[in-house]
Amino acid sequence: MRARGTTLGAVCGMLFFLGSMPSGATDTLADLQARFDRETSGVHKAKLLGKLGDAQFEEARRASKAGEYEAVGLTLEKYRDNVRSAIEALKKQHPDAEKQSNGYRQLQMHVHKAIREVDDTLIVSPEDYKPPLQLVRQDLVDLDDELLKLLFPRRPLNLLESSPPPEKQP
Repeated sequence: MRARGTTLGAVCGMLFFLGSMPSGATDTLADLQARFDRETSGVHKAKLLGKLGDAQFEEARRASKAGEYEAVGLTLEKYRDNVRSAIEALKKQHPDAEKQSNGYRQLQMHVHKAIREVDDTLIVSPEDYKPPLQLVRQDLVDLDDELLKLLFPRRPLNLLESSPPPEKQP
């Protein structure tokens, strides 16, 4: 009888442990998307995009392996739209990215990772599905450039573009 009580105690302890695990271990893509859509803080939205984006990339890889390239395109387009939403939320709450870079940095690194993911997807996708993916890739490159300009407004590259070339003297 005593052994049975110990087993019941172990099962209850295990259920308690599993129930108290952080929700990140069991989040689904739909749950992450819903949390992202509800989030009002730009910084939290940018940080949450890391988890959501990784889940979207995993979904895109799974769909690619199954030959569902329309689903791949839709998933990556949704990621791009989420990046735009996170950038707008950050700009609204923290307009000076150079002074308050929290959120901007994480977002820029994840967008850079996303460009590599789209490049990998473009390699394996059929020709008919490449144009929409190329548009998504270009949008992500543009968003990455925007984030870099927000983070580093006085980059030497920007200074060279704004100053006129020196005139040659005879």
